[in-house]
Formats: sequence, C-alpha cells, structure tokens
Amino acid sequence: MSTVMRTLRNLRKVGLKDYWHQLQNIGDTKAGTFIGTDRYGNKFYENLGEELPLRTRWVDYKDHEYDPSQIEPGWHAWMSYMVDKPPPKDTIIGQVRAWEPTEHRPVLTWSRSGYKPYNTVKNKYSPWTPVAKPRQ
Repeated sequence: MSTVMRTLRNLRKVGLKDYWHQLQNIGDTKAGTFIGTDRYGNKFYENLGEELPLRTRWVDYKDHEYDPSQIEPGWHAWMSYMVDKPPPKDTIIGQVRAWEPTEHRPVLTWSRSGYKPYNTVKNKYSPWTPVAKPRQ
C-alpha cells in the first residue's frame, strides 16, 4: 500500500487512465520507465528512484485473467532480480534456446483440465446408503 502523497504524485505522472488501470490490475499506483514488451504482450517497467527495495520492477499483464507463467524465462529472471539487464539488452538471456517451448502453455492447476491423480488402493470404508421401505 502506498502513501497518499506517493499516490497523488503517481496520479500526476501516469495520468488518470493509467492510474485507474493500475489500481484495478496491480492494486497499487506506480510510475516508472518502460523497459520492454515480451512476445505475449506483457509490458515491463522499472523505477529505481522512488520505489521500495525489491519492488522496483513490475509487469503489466496483457490479459485480465493473468497467470505468472505467462512471463517468458528471460523476463522472469529480470523480474526476480537474477540478472541486471533485461532480455532485449542482454545477448545471453535474449536468445531462444532449443529446449524452451515456442508457445505459451498455461498452468492448468485449479482448472477443469488440471491433473487429477486417481487412487489405486481399495477404500478402507464404504459409504453407508440408507435403505428405506417405500411408504404404503
């Protein structure tokens, strides 16, 4: 949560439309420099001057139903402070390796298509089903 002065300062810097967008999606107001865009359409920002330590980098997801797995591996390394240079400026991280997937596959946990293991062990108990005579 930000202070009132910081929120008003960011409102002045980013404008009313982006201010409202940030409150709806990020939950905080941030003003920073645009670093780049990945192939999924996510926008990455950085503000080294006014933000708290380890909160200077953030992502604006393209979709409203976002999933953190929608960030490319190079951008994820930059977002989590593993590397200092973003992928467009770093030649080692910017290259696509042979083992990396070409298209995004979302994480299906908590969805209907998620992995559900099945049980091969016999149940220790069986549920009781009442047997009632029909009324006459």
